[in-house]
Amino acid sequence: MKAISAKVSRGLNIGSQMEACDNSGARIVKIVAVKKQKTRKGRQIPARVADWVKVSVRSGNPKMKGEVFDAVIVRQKQPWRRKTGERVCFSDNAVVLLKDEKGNPKGTQIKGPIAREVQERWKEVAKLASVVY
Repeated sequence: MKAISAKVSRGLNIGSQMEACDNSGARIVKIVAVKKQKTRKGRQIPARVADWVKVSVRSGNPKMKGEVFDAVIVRQKQPWRRKTGERVCFSDNAVVLLKDEKGNPKGTQIKGPIAREVQERWKEVAKLASVVY
């Protein structure tokens, strides 16, 4: 994965439930795993903005319930610091579901803003966003 320009704080644990902010059919999802991250043996990896995660659909389209998808975290409540010195946070935690490992989103539109760090790492996801903050 490409590096991002901010020091993003650890915002979400495995098991956290959050909103899916695209029109893929899922509404509430739960983080199952964090992909492409390493840590000490026995320690759970926290997820943060622009991370690639595995999620399980908890509510939404009945056909999707219980299925596991790849996703990208686009918003988090926990504030983080950018290189310019500003601190950024959002009012909710949200993800966008992916349909393949190249980063193509499953939905066709994203509701609400996304973080600039997502735009640096996931260009295909950022193309669908109306606002990049």
